[in-house]
Amino acid sequence: MLFHAAAGGVGLIACQWARALGLQLIGTAGSDAKCELAREHGAAHAINYRREDFVARVKEITGGKGVKVVYDSIGKDTFERSLDCLRPLGLMVSFGNASGPVPPFSIGVLGPKGSLHLTRATLFTHIATRENTQAMADELFEVVQSGAVKIRIGQRYRLADAAQAQRELEARNTTGSSVLIP
Repeated sequence: MLFHAAAGGVGLIACQWARALGLQLIGTAGSDAKCELAREHGAAHAINYRREDFVARVKEITGGKGVKVVYDSIGKDTFERSLDCLRPLGLMVSFGNASGPVPPFSIGVLGPKGSLHLTRATLFTHIATRENTQAMADELFEVVQSGAVKIRIGQRYRLADAAQAQRELEARNTTGSSVLIP
């Protein structure tokens, strides 16, 4: 799988969880230090998208086949090229807009690229029922309690500094999870 923003809070969890499941995760990040952090947390490969063409590297890593799934929380800057990383019948999960919303595109491009699947995942769909929410929470806490996934707090901000925390997140100056403290 390809996971963008692999050194962020969600990305570091994904790296560890993929490793625990025996999956090969290729992560992208915006610096060598962030790539190293992703590898330390279980990414099989890490691509510095500021220095390397992530599509070419994914093709190289997969022997030209592409990946089965891409998880993209970046949005506008990575969307179209992420589709090029998929193997035929692959799945693209778009779940964020860190670089801005994905511009309109023709669904017809999914056919020639290999009959690709595309979904736009949202938290509120997944937590629509108490049963689903509890099942997902139980699964997450089980994998954290087992030690397979460790939650990394990269930075802490006073609640009064929430605007600064948002600016640093938008500027991609954070790693791991950010916590606001009253």
